Amino acid sequence: MISLADPIIILFFLFLFSLPYILALIDILRSDFVGNNKIVWLLAVIFVPFIGAVAYFSFGRQQKIYG
Repeated sequence: MISLADPIIILFFLFLFSLPYILALIDILRSDFVGNNKIVWLLAVIFVPFIGAVAYFSFGRQQKIYG
């Protein structure tokens, strides 16, 4: 039997797992990178969403141009 809490729990976990994906896309689109790194990170995050976002936050943020 499905209770009212089941869809809420599913939506919570869906939001929890999509949050890094959304934050990574926003950060990549707002930042400048050297060469083609922006396109590479966008493709990585789009085609491998959760792993690409984790990899971006682990390695890609150091490749941004600040200024």
